[in-house]
Amino acid sequence: MVWKLKRVNQCEKCPWKVSTNPHDIPDGYSVDKHAALKSTIAKAESPFHQTNAMSCHEHPPQDEAHCIGWLMNQLGPGNNIGLRMRMSDCENSRSISLDGEQHDTFEQTLPGYEES
Repeated sequence: MVWKLKRVNQCEKCPWKVSTNPHDIPDGYSVDKHAALKSTIAKAESPFHQTNAMSCHEHPPQDEAHCIGWLMNQLGPGNNIGLRMRMSDCENSRSISLDGEQHDTFEQTLPGYEES
């Protein structure tokens, strides 16, 4: 079944952008809610396991607009094979655009992350 992404451009305050301070995300920020989004990340030991999608913080959840930073991470370094398969039916996937340098892992999007 062919489908379209609700948005294809990464938003200004996307937490996947290296330049974004998560505390600057509009409409309030919750460290606990942010950390809970770990459940949207594919695991290396089960790359076909269906995970929930991360929604864009600029859209209400009922809009079902994907976070573009999350989407591109999961299609690339996140190696979410199930999502890759789903995107093969997406008619506007070639229009996706990122804005600037991106984090490589979900953990890097959290405040206070320091590489060891």
